[in-house]
Amino acid sequence: MSGSALILGGNGRFGRNCTLAFKAAGWQVRQFDRQSDDLMQAVQGVDVIVAAWNPAYPDWATQVLQQHTQVIEAAKTVDATVIVPGNVYVYGPENEKVWRNTTPHLAQNPLGRIRIDMEAVYRNSDVRTILLRAGDFIDTQDSGNWFDMILTSKLSKGVFRYPGRVDIPHAWAFLPDLTRAAVALADRRDSLNRFEDVAFPGYTMSGQDMAHALSDVCGVDLRLKQVNWLPFRLMSPVWKMASCLLEMRYLWNTPHSLARDRFVELLPDFQETPVTVALRRAVAGKVQKSGLSITDTSTQTSR
Repeated sequence: MSGSALILGGNGRFGRNCTLAFKAAGWQVRQFDRQSDDLMQAVQGVDVIVAAWNPAYPDWATQVLQQHTQVIEAAKTVDATVIVPGNVYVYGPENEKVWRNTTPHLAQNPLGRIRIDMEAVYRNSDVRTILLRAGDFIDTQDSGNWFDMILTSKLSKGVFRYPGRVDIPHAWAFLPDLTRAAVALADRRDSLNRFEDVAFPGYTMSGQDMAHALSDVCGVDLRLKQVNWLPFRLMSPVWKMASCLLEMRYLWNTPHSLARDRFVELLPDFQETPVTVALRRAVAGKVQKSGLSITDTSTQTSR
């Protein structure tokens, strides 16, 4: 099953990769232009709405619920399925360590509560919703996420930076895989629950695991260096984003992974990209600029 997809936030990380994935699968894809388009008109004739709008952290309190309420109202007019990129913020640090669709939402911090409230709006709306939940993103180009802005920003100097405990599991998602999964679930939309909360298992890696994998990819023994959080604390009174990053710091010190049971039940034949291949694609630009050489890992298997 295919159809027509409207991408909200097509210039962002998830939206850009979703655009590529839906087009590759033969869907008709429309991009929403906030400057000139009207959402109620743009959804006409659309089967799937990808709700990839994502304001900056400091604007979440004023914009997130408002934006998603608009998406829900628009989806109702055409009975469209909404795909929402979910995250792990809802769970909180005092929870079980393998997170799935039945894991309670225990987050008490402001950003976590906003996401809990946003998901509840969809859950209670009766709009057909696919909430595809993932860990931190690994992208194929620098797009302003933790992986490219912090962790791999010093690869040219032989350094891999990590913002938390390096010995605990952390959930990661390769965006081309995540958005292929979004398309595969969209193809099955008529057979899913009205509200479908699906955890994308992705890769579970500690900081040490990723440092070793990137060392293999880059052909150099990377030094693992802890991120210094002091500048974030010093800047937080005048830089709102720093306060938000500090608020979410606990995720780097909380062991967690995403369960694969529901995902495998729905998409048993899904083939993820081997982790070393994903990392090679993710850091290719940085490595080329630095003069390092990328090791061919295409024959290696995923973890």
